[in-house]
Formats: sequence, C-alpha cells, structure tokens
Amino acid sequence: MDIAAHRWSFVERNLPMVHEAFVPRPGDGEVVVQIAGCGVCHTDLGYVYDGVRTNHPLPLALGHEISGRVIAAGAGAGSWIGSAVIVPAVLPCGTCDLCQRGLSTICRAQKMPGNDIQGGFGTHIVVPARGLCPVDEERLARAGLELWQVSIVADALTTPYQAVSRAGVAPGDVAVVIGVGGVGGYCAQIARAFGAAVVAIDVDPRKLQALSDEGVVALTLDARAHDAKALKKAVAELARQQGLRATEWKIFECSGSAPGQQTAFGLLVHGATLSIVGFTMDKVELRVSNLMAFDARAIGNWGCPPELYPKALDLVLDRQVQLAPFVERRPLDQINAVFEAVHAREITRRVVLVP
Repeated sequence: MDIAAHRWSFVERNLPMVHEAFVPRPGDGEVVVQIAGCGVCHTDLGYVYDGVRTNHPLPLALGHEISGRVIAAGAGAGSWIGSAVIVPAVLPCGTCDLCQRGLSTICRAQKMPGNDIQGGFGTHIVVPARGLCPVDEERLARAGLELWQVSIVADALTTPYQAVSRAGVAPGDVAVVIGVGGVGGYCAQIARAFGAAVVAIDVDPRKLQALSDEGVVALTLDARAHDAKALKKAVAELARQQGLRATEWKIFECSGSAPGQQTAFGLLVHGATLSIVGFTMDKVELRVSNLMAFDARAIGNWGCPPELYPKALDLVLDRQVQLAPFVERRPLDQINAVFEAVHAREITRRVVLVP
C-alpha cells in the first residue's frame, strides 16, 4: 500500500522551501522511516543562504539529523520494520575498498540525506538500511527523552564524538572548544565525559552561560573580550591551577567561521591536536609552519562512521551527555520561519522540526 508522505523542498538560494507530496517506495536493502524529528544544522543554512552546493540537483529536501520509526522495507531489510532508529548523517556503502579498510568516512559512494539523497524535512524518508542505529526505547524513556530529541545524535553529537575519539582525549587533558552552540556544545560535553577539563570559547554569552549552568566546563571565555594572546594565557593559567598539562592541548574548532579558525590555530601548543569540526566557505590566512614548530597536528572531521553511533548514543542514554536543555521542538510547517530565525541567531538551542 502506498504511503501518503510530504516534505519541504529547497528550490533556490534565499527562497522559501516549498511543500510537496510524494510516495516513498523503498528499493532492495532500503527502508521507509516515518520521521519523528529532524534537526536544523549549520550545514542546512549553508545551502540556503551561503551558496554551498548540494550533490543532488534541486529541488531537494534538506535535513540530515533524523530519528523515527521504520514502517516499510524493501527486499532484504524487512527485519527493521517497527524499529525506532537514528539515520546516520552520512551513510557509507559498506562494500568498497575504502569501507573495507575502515575508511568509511571517505567512501566515494556514501549517501548523505539532504545532500546526496532526499533529506529529513518531511514526514517520511527512504534510506539504505545498512548502518541504521537502533534506539532502545525503554532506555530512552528511562533517560526522560522522546524519540524526536535523539534526532540530533546524527551529526550534532556523533560528529564531535568522532572528533574527540580521534584526538585521543583522556583524563588529564585540556580540551578547548571554539564555538559552543550546537555541535560545539556537545563536543564540550563529550570531551568532559572522556575526562578532560573543558574550556569553552564563544562570542555569545548565552551559549557560554548555558554550558556553565549545566556544569559542563571548567572555564568560559568570551572571544570578544580577549585577544589571541589573552585567550592562550587564560587557558594556560587554568592548566597550571588544576595541575594539568601545558602541552598536548586538544583544540576543537566548531564555530564554522573564519575568526573561529584563526582563534583555534592561535591556541596551538607543543604536541597539540587541532580538530576542524565546523565548516565555512570563508578563507583564512595562517602560518602553517606553526604545526611543524609545535610538532602539532591538524585533522579534519567529516561525519562519523555508523558503527560508532551506538557508543555515542550510550552517552545520552546513560545521561553523561544532556540533550534536553539544548534542543527545542518546532512544528515542521514552520520550517521557513525557523530557518530565518536560526540564520538571524535569534535561536540559540538546536531546533528539531517535528512533523
């Protein structure tokens, strides 16, 4: 039986998204997910306002932070029907040479909802069953959460989870997070869960205060009130006071801005790891030789392998990472107004659009 479904499609830069009906039909190895919620990400704003191109031609439904329930399946995927799931923001093919060698984040056949295939700003989505993350609904209820809230595990939480894991964060480390709205806020929580003393840097005092109120960070710094030297001095003083290392800081650039990237690079110390988590189209001028002089490293971070999603979700279900204080529910039919408000920085929490 055909399913009556709807989605909001992006048709042209700076124009409102358009509501349309469609019939989701899964192919072999695919499922239909009835969407519980889809988060609004900085990347989605980049498509609409900044000219970032999608791989799939327009019109295209955006949205890649998706949770929901599998209600139909193609051949070979029937065991998923009825399951509550999180759809990974990047779905590798699982069979190519790169995937077989553990390099699935650079799989050239990967599918990203809202970029390579139709996304989650709708009532339903068709996605490959491979890589779906099951959600234990009993544990979800015990954690005081609903299925729509864990949509942001896809990207907002798993992307920094991979970054923190790759950087090797451990007890005794200083972790500095630049840009603590959305992805950066979860990066701070994950780094703390891994045992680090966390320093949060932002230009929005509301975001800094939100993390302080939750007891996530050891120090907050307003980048507007400190120059590069003052920021580095403040982090070094925290390390000294707490008996932590003056070397090997783990630095996470999550703002997706040119000033944020310059700030992050300016915090390099000997043996530092700089993780670029946010994205911007802007260019910056840096003295890359600092990486050599400090024997430091810089690494990019694209998505998160689906096999790491359950561990990231465990942090949420075990209440080591809080979602509820940092997410906000809005009806899907308000999508255009929500995008305008998020773009204007009128909303500080992660918005989840709910059909």
